[in-house]
Amino acid sequence: MTRFRRLAWAAAVCTYLLIVLGAIVRITGSGLGCGDHWPLCNGRLFPPLDDIGTVIEWGHRLVAALVSILVAALAGYASWLRTGARSTEQDVPGQMAYVALALLVVQIVLGAITVKLELPPWSVVLHLGTAMLLLATLLIAATGRVGAQHAAPLPVTVLVLAFVTVLFGALTANLGAAAACHGFPLCNGQLWITAGPLALIQWIHRLLAYSLAIAALVWAVRAPQRGPKVVLGLVVLQIGIGAAIVLLGLPSGLQAAHVAIGAAVWSGIVLASR
Repeated sequence: MTRFRRLAWAAAVCTYLLIVLGAIVRITGSGLGCGDHWPLCNGRLFPPLDDIGTVIEWGHRLVAALVSILVAALAGYASWLRTGARSTEQDVPGQMAYVALALLVVQIVLGAITVKLELPPWSVVLHLGTAMLLLATLLIAATGRVGAQHAAPLPVTVLVLAFVTVLFGALTANLGAAAACHGFPLCNGQLWITAGPLALIQWIHRLLAYSLAIAALVWAVRAPQRGPKVVLGLVVLQIGIGAAIVLLGLPSGLQAAHVAIGAAVWSGIVLASR
């Protein structure tokens, strides 16, 4: 494995951890643990860590800073390799490192907006969506294959369904719609929702998850590779965790696991579709 790909893998792993930490920030209500200050925390570069909310939010920002350093280094290294300054790498990296850098800039701006506006749901959802795109871009850079020649309709459908499901999951969580549907797999025992807009948002999220499971099943059956089958297993696990969250009254640990497995599903689809 080349140094470029190792660096891309490191950035991807840290981005995955950042997504999970972001979920913990939301679940614990630590989004304003540093007040409305950005990039400082409560007006300081190194704030006193005497509050758990500050510790969680500050830890999230430190990991974000690490991701920023890694992505910037990846783009810089790619530029260096592409200009021929060093030729010991086995192959010349593509454009994904630059795409990752652009997404990082968007992510940083959205993060600042989210803090300054005191966590509006729309910016939190966009923040997560951009993080997922950044993770996908880094995984593509790490594998060294753009995969355009393998962009069959079925994997693309699974990928799009997964992304939209993630966005609706974030919308469900940030609008407080997670408790709007009781019971599982139906919403309040209904197929046609009459409990209001929050229940409808969660029901759409569930329908997307069910559709993703069906698409993943078809993909796993048709594809000879192991990757789609792993994706199917992760999707089933994710739906099971989602059901447990509803039936057990939204326990925080399961909510965090739901985001972690969701990011793993997304990563698995990106890697399996290469």
